[in-house]
Amino acid sequence: MTAEPLPPGATVGIVGGGQLGRMMALAASKIGLKSSIFAPDEDCPAFEVATFRHCAAYDDRAALERFAREADAVTYEFENVPAEALAIIEQHSHLAPNRRALEVSQNRLEERRFLAGLGLPCAPHAEIRGRNELEPAWSNLTAGQSDTLLFLKLARYGYDGKGQMRIGGAGDLAPARQWLGNEEALLERGVDFAYEFSMLCVRDQGGRMSCYDPPRNVHKGGILRESIVPAALPDDVLATAKDIAGEILAALDYVGVLAVEMFAERHNGGIRPIINEIAPRVHNSGHWTLDACPVSQFENHIRAVAGWPLGTTERHSDARMVNLLGEEALRWPSLLEENPSRSLTLYGKKDAVSGRKMGHFVELKPKP
Repeated sequence: MTAEPLPPGATVGIVGGGQLGRMMALAASKIGLKSSIFAPDEDCPAFEVATFRHCAAYDDRAALERFAREADAVTYEFENVPAEALAIIEQHSHLAPNRRALEVSQNRLEERRFLAGLGLPCAPHAEIRGRNELEPAWSNLTAGQSDTLLFLKLARYGYDGKGQMRIGGAGDLAPARQWLGNEEALLERGVDFAYEFSMLCVRDQGGRMSCYDPPRNVHKGGILRESIVPAALPDDVLATAKDIAGEILAALDYVGVLAVEMFAERHNGGIRPIINEIAPRVHNSGHWTLDACPVSQFENHIRAVAGWPLGTTERHSDARMVNLLGEEALRWPSLLEENPSRSLTLYGKKDAVSGRKMGHFVELKPKP
């Protein structure tokens, strides 16, 4: 914990230079804090808006130490930062969220063990250590119903639908064995979900938690396309989801914004929340908070890391956020002409690769 809240003019270090790091740096600037970005790529989007820049590999110990000494507090923008890099950083600067949160979330097997240890609801699953364990686990999870849909997810480096494949029946086992090789993975049974949503919560250094209204999320091809607020969750489901998020935050002694991605599973004539995964950072499904809330997820994350009082998580408007992938972002003039009230954010990425998140827009409506 920082001894005192960081004063304006202090420096917040951000590990990672993508769009989340860029938007955190802008949020820091808004409240008078400087930003220092550590990233391995010279053309990363966050460098364009940072006060200080450190371009080096994540295993460059000397560069990591220089970066950490320059920053009064450090955070990170994605969960695939090597834990060893954070171990070096935390020797020289205050780190939030802590390294444990990253270690839990960057490995699906570790994450499920952590959630199971808390007794929190997840889909039925099995741990797989290489191709030879795939078929026995499949047999156990399908329980004789060979058409049961399963998902095979690599333990590490999976995001936006990458690092996973569907197993719809016995005929998919051979290609799944070849795809998996000797990697560790999670084999998970599909759930009868009505929709997906995410809990976006922030916790300060004193343990106080606040949550944004959960958005309902629409994915296509494993990539988030839209987040819509309100999600119209039943009150009992919302209360349960908040309790789940609170247990996770407390167990990790977490500081900052945490996203808990959830399925609303159909169950006994109603629905119940099932955890998909957690993300120890600001989250794509919370970008609408930049336009629909007095204090965005990015500012609240920086406030928490800096030891400041949290801002409100209330929203003043209903919102629809749409991701722009690849060349969709090149249509920005027509997107604005179609609806001049759209709030457009472009991330400053140079190559409009198919499936790459290049920006987003938000449409607002007054709350009823």
